[in-house]
Parts: sequence; structure tokens; C-alpha cells
Amino acid sequence: MEVTSAVHSLGFLPSQTHVENLNGKAFFISTIIKGTRTCPITYYHRPNHFNKSSRHIHSLIINSSSASNANTTTETNASYSELEKIKKKCLTWKWKGQYSINYFVSSPQQLQTNHPPLLLVHGFGASIPHWRRNIKTLSQNYTVYAIDLLGFGASDKPPNFSYTMETWAQLILDFLDEVIQKPTVLIGNSVGSLACVIAASDSKQTLVRGIVLLNCAGGMNNKAIVDDWRIKLLLPLLWLIDFLLKQKGIASAIFERVKQRDNLRNILSSVYGNKAAVDDELVEIIKEPADEAGALDAFVSIVTGPPGPNPVQLMPNISMPVLLLWGDQDTFTPLDGPIGKYFSSLPSQQENVKLFVLEGVGHCPHDDRPELVHEKLLPWLSNLSSS
Repeated sequence: MEVTSAVHSLGFLPSQTHVENLNGKAFFISTIIKGTRTCPITYYHRPNHFNKSSRHIHSLIINSSSASNANTTTETNASYSELEKIKKKCLTWKWKGQYSINYFVSSPQQLQTNHPPLLLVHGFGASIPHWRRNIKTLSQNYTVYAIDLLGFGASDKPPNFSYTMETWAQLILDFLDEVIQKPTVLIGNSVGSLACVIAASDSKQTLVRGIVLLNCAGGMNNKAIVDDWRIKLLLPLLWLIDFLLKQKGIASAIFERVKQRDNLRNILSSVYGNKAAVDDELVEIIKEPADEAGALDAFVSIVTGPPGPNPVQLMPNISMPVLLLWGDQDTFTPLDGPIGKYFSSLPSQQENVKLFVLEGVGHCPHDDRPELVHEKLLPWLSNLSSS
């Protein structure tokens, strides 16, 4: 992708960008430099508590103009009702005896014994409510779990914690072992997909039945190792960005600007192919947890930390069924970028992999166009259950 040289808005570092998104990186670089001048399992119901998320959105490009408020539609009202149900049913699991992990579970009235449970794993800064348009449909025939990864949503955000992809993958494996205790299909979006890949590639694990990857990320942040000369040229500047973000005042100023509702709406509109899905509810789902103590520290740790294992090295080790659902309007891991090209080639290399490209869909297909995701996901799950 070409690097944009002139942009009439403010830009901040994306917490999830890869080599494909050189526009966002170069844009941030020029802006930030300018800116510096001026155990046992414990369960309990979480009563009517909002599932907080800390969505450090993939492209933190802040437009100075305000976005107009969308009219509330009947579909949005229905979605909000589902959101309230999700909030009231959330539970807490104590991970490693010290970290409170927020999760959700819903089962159908009549569960078929051959249907595996599903575990939904969100992307950067998202949380359980990001699956609000999927849970009702999926739980008609499957037991559905959803989890807030450590550092996100209503899960703990411990101070001075060093977040890594491996930590999230281990959290998933421990959740399968201690809570679900059955072979499970992992369904992840973006960095949540990558965490699922890492978990599934663990040679010692026995509880992953299959994985569904929705626009899988190439790494935890923009330092993911990819074969592209452009990112190599930018590495010194990316190291400078890491240094600047480790200055508390600079990081705090950036994060405060990002969390403004109008800014979040503009960011989300750049992420979604279906702009109608970017409603007030989605903005609040993203904003509320970002105001929680520990959200800023998590943001800085994730952006400046190691990118983690590369899916290109991990996927050949995975022999279980894999479903790839990819939005063709994704600007962060586009199909013509290094990660997108690799995953697009997998069905011809591995018989266990199936790929469907979703037209007009952005980086978060499950929330962008849920009906298209369900159209491909449900038959795949049915075939998996009968095999």
C-alpha cells in the first residue's frame, strides 16, 4: 500500500496494525513526533454489571470533525436487548488463583450430545459484548462460551503486567481445562484468532476440536515479523514510537483523545465495511472499559511489547479442522497483504482448511455482517459435529 503523505486529521498509533497498514504507521509517525514538541475455580454472577472492554482500536486515526449520530433502528434495539441479557449472565473465573476473568455461557434447551461447545475470543480492545449479534444464533444449537482476555473488558487489568500472545493462549487453554472441560471449537477475531492459533498449535493440548479464524492478525502489534522491505525501513521510527509511548504523559494524552466518542465512531467507521453497524451501542461497548483503571497500562504494554509467534510458522502444525472467514474490505490484514495472501493459499496446501471471503465486510466480520458469518459458520459446525 502506498504511504499517504497528506492527511487532514490527527493520527495515533494503532494497537493492531501490520505491514499492510503502512498508511496508519507513517501517519502516526509524523503526528507523534510533532506532538512531542508541544487454581480453584470461583463462579459468581456479576449483577447487571457492564462488560467493560478496552478496545485499542486497530487504526487510531482521529478525525477532527464530529460524526453525526445514527438513528436508532429496530435491529439496534433488539441487539441492545441481547446485550442486557449477556451482561446479566456473566460469571467470573479465577485464573492462576489471582486474576479475575470475566466470561459468559449460554446453552440451548435441548443440547445434542455430538455438538461441541464453542468459545468466542474477541480482538484488540473488544470484549464479550462484541459477540452480541452472534450469541443468540449460535446458542440455539451449541453451548456458547465467551471470554474477556486479561487486560480487556471486565477482566482484570493488573498494573505493570507484561502482556504477550503466549499469555492469552495459555489463558484459553487453562479455561478449556478448568471450566469447559470438553473438546471445544475456538472462534476468534483478529488478535483473538492468533491466540486461538497459538493455543491450538500446542502439542500437549487435547481440548481444541477445531478453530474458526475471522480476519486473523499477524501479531500482537505492528512489530510482527513479516517479509516486507517497507516495514524494515520503518523499524527505527517504530522503535522511537515505542520509546515515546513509554513516557506516561505522552501515552496518557494519546489515550484520552482516542477514547472520545466522536473519535471512536470515526475509528470504527474505518474498520467496518457496513457503516450501519457502527451505532451508539458499539461506541459505548468500546468506550466504557477504556475508562477503567489499568486500561492505559494494558494499551501501552500491548503496543510496545513483542509481537509474538507468527501464524505462518504455526499453521502447518495444526491438523484439526480450520475455517477461515475473511472480510474483503479489511484494511489491516487485507487479502493482498502478506498475512492475507498466506491464509488465502492455505486451502490449496492443507486439506483441513476452508476459506470463505465475505464481500463488503471489514476487519470484524461477526459484528459487521453477522448474517454472512452465520451463513458459512453454521454448516461448517454441523459437518464438524457429524464427523
